[in-house]
Amino acid sequence: MSKPERLAAQRDITVNRRARHDYFIEESLEAGVVLTGSEVKSLRAGKAQLKDSYAQLKQGELWLVNAHISEYAPSAQFGHEPVRSRKLLLHRREIDRLVGKVKEQGLTLIPLRLYFKHGHAKVELGVARGKKLYDKRESIKEREVRREMDRARKA
Repeated sequence: MSKPERLAAQRDITVNRRARHDYFIEESLEAGVVLTGSEVKSLRAGKAQLKDSYAQLKQGELWLVNAHISEYAPSAQFGHEPVRSRKLLLHRREIDRLVGKVKEQGLTLIPLRLYFKHGHAKVELGVARGKKLYDKRESIKEREVRREMDRARKA
């Protein structure tokens, strides 16, 4: 599959910009999401938010917690709860590997973006380590220096 076809096959619904600000992302992986019909309709309308959400292990399964998918108005009484835990679809081997990293190294699983890939809703999970306040300041400083260098190069 060529690059333009691959890009056309993926369509971002929402991106968690806060994640890269608050965490060092060490690794990322793709997981499927179990959704109801009204949730899919709402996602296609772009009504989702990943702020303050995370992935958690419950009874051997991985769940997306605190992800907000707005109600789909036309579904009325048959709709869904906007903030509910949604099951993530991963192979057992992947889940076991992630759980090992999270427990041993003190890492956490943060959703980086939610997107459609070939008609299926997917979430990109990041294995992340929290940043301290001084790390955030350092990242901002580096970004500003990079911008200044780019401006100087253009001038």
